[in-house]
Amino acid sequence: MLKKLTTLLIGLLAVCTISAKESEEELVRKSFNNYKSAILNDRGEEAVKFVDSNTIKYYSEILEKTKTAKPAEVKSLGLMDRLMVLAIRHRASKSNILSFDGKALLVYAIKEGMVGKNSVKNNSIGKVKVNGNFATGNMLVNGQATPLDFQFNKENGTWKVDLTAIFPAGTMAFKEMQKNSGKDENEFLMMLLEMASGKKPKDDIWNELE
Repeated sequence: MLKKLTTLLIGLLAVCTISAKESEEELVRKSFNNYKSAILNDRGEEAVKFVDSNTIKYYSEILEKTKTAKPAEVKSLGLMDRLMVLAIRHRASKSNILSFDGKALLVYAIKEGMVGKNSVKNNSIGKVKVNGNFATGNMLVNGQATPLDFQFNKENGTWKVDLTAIFPAGTMAFKEMQKNSGKDENEFLMMLLEMASGKKPKDDIWNELE
């Protein structure tokens, strides 16, 4: 009798553990879907609720570089960071930039299409793996699995996507596009800015804000 009760308890514990894990996996998936929906509908304030502190920290650092980085420093930045700094200087007014914090900058970038809808439009989450307060979700493109994973951190009880985790893959894609363009990196960035905004960038976007 005792053996049967022990077996039953172990079985119940296993079921509860599996159910809890499945629940966490669904919460991760829900977080991504909420972020995706907000991006696709230009709801910047809502989208930032689903990004983690690493992402906000990154945008805070980019904002500081946007304000203070001199031309030599801007040109020494990696391709993705350089594009971010130049795009903000090109698109946003000085008064806006000076009023932003990291979160407000991300909201602005989403509303202005600088965080493109194409980055999530055809993407979804496949298999989710949860390990404590960290999780990964395989990136599906048009329903097909890829070698890339979205990463999530659980902060204050809520799963949030870490956008910085996919930046290396984005950088590689940009570099491939740049090589195929036949232009050097800075010429390529100027071309991208003009294509995205419809206006030619001014030379002073390389300069720090005065």
